[in-house]
Amino acid sequence: MIYIIHENKEWLSPFEEALIELGAPYTFWYIPEMNFNLLDIPPEGVFYNRMSASSHSRNHRYEPELALGILEWLKRHNRKVVNGPRALDLEISKIRQYQELEKCNIKTPATFASVRKNTLLEGAMKISFPLISKHNRAGKGLGVYKFADKASLEKYINSDEFESSPDGINLLQQYIQSPDETIIRMEFVNAKFLYAVEVDTSEGFELCPSDSCQVESNCPTGDFQKFRILKDFQLSNLSSYEEFLAVNDIGIAGIEIIIDATGEVWTYDVNTNTNYNPLAEELADISAPKVVAEYLKNLDNQL
Repeated sequence: MIYIIHENKEWLSPFEEALIELGAPYTFWYIPEMNFNLLDIPPEGVFYNRMSASSHSRNHRYEPELALGILEWLKRHNRKVVNGPRALDLEISKIRQYQELEKCNIKTPATFASVRKNTLLEGAMKISFPLISKHNRAGKGLGVYKFADKASLEKYINSDEFESSPDGINLLQQYIQSPDETIIRMEFVNAKFLYAVEVDTSEGFELCPSDSCQVESNCPTGDFQKFRILKDFQLSNLSSYEEFLAVNDIGIAGIEIIIDATGEVWTYDVNTNTNYNPLAEELADISAPKVVAEYLKNLDNQL
């Protein structure tokens, strides 16, 4: 049996359809409606964790903490877990993500972190402008704003519009300029590279590729294509990303990078509950949900 652990029902239909097509047995563990007894013995099966750092935006602020306990419970009983507690720990903390990436020689932007709002201007001077604000615990680009100078940042910090990260840790980060205003999101299954999708960021930073997220974001309509799967994508240190995923118990993830005008590659986000864009996949004739379903089914068959 395949157990999918989650807190957002809107993101599940592509995976459910793929599992049904394969004839794989599955069920959902919806964390907002769950309790668990530490004395219980978990069922046999494969457990796929899809908890999100943006859960607070759906009134699920504390569900990741509950999910962490459940994942540790599963691991204690030697159950097969895809994206275990370490994966979720990195999902909900950018500063822990960055340090693990750097351990694998993957370059990340200069970042200043603080729980004190009144130190952000001081931190900005260490980063230099332009820079972006960011939440340590976030998703879909929530809380990401660009600032060209100290005056604009100071105005934002002192305004009613200031948004604090749900964990209280606010980040300032070196702004990396992409010549064509795009980022690249690399998708991995079984900690192996699957494909890369180019994302146009000219309209903003809410980059979740699922249909529901596009409706909520400022994505343009009409013939504009925000997501485009890249053919023959190559990266000289791609194996370093696979190593990063393997050593951190992450089987399924999307990793976002920016390539600057000099060709330098900067990595700034890891999503361990990755979603996929159906239009981009249709045009490229590939289905990541199907690959994920096959991966989970194979793991289940090995039990």
